[in-house]
Amino acid sequence: MQPTATVLVYSDDSTTREQVRLATGRRPAPDVPLVEFVECATPDAVLRELDRGGIDVCVLDGEAVPMGGMGLCRQIKDEVFDCPPVLLLIGRPQDAWLATWSRAESAVTLPVEPVEFASALASLLRSRAALNA
Repeated sequence: MQPTATVLVYSDDSTTREQVRLATGRRPAPDVPLVEFVECATPDAVLRELDRGGIDVCVLDGEAVPMGGMGLCRQIKDEVFDCPPVLLLIGRPQDAWLATWSRAESAVTLPVEPVEFASALASLLRSRAALNA
């Protein structure tokens, strides 16, 4: 059995969650594990899943309602022990400084561009695997 990585995807928009799944495919790069998704539409669901454990990377929608991914990222970085790396989906490139404020490890713009997204996700999965090795 091959190892898998669990990616949490938070967005109130099911289309955005679908874009993330499609851009990732089964694995975002040949040298990272197969990916399983945990989808969340509310901040409370994200916190429950992180409390449960087993999440390797979080993908948070900065444009989500009622709580954007930037604020949620900052909260989980403060509150979750050994918080997984976060890939933030931002509305425009000029919002990259807000991603830095939120303490996200990486950010890409919406709509999801598959090659850029897969590259960013694979990089975070590699860094997470290196920390756990």
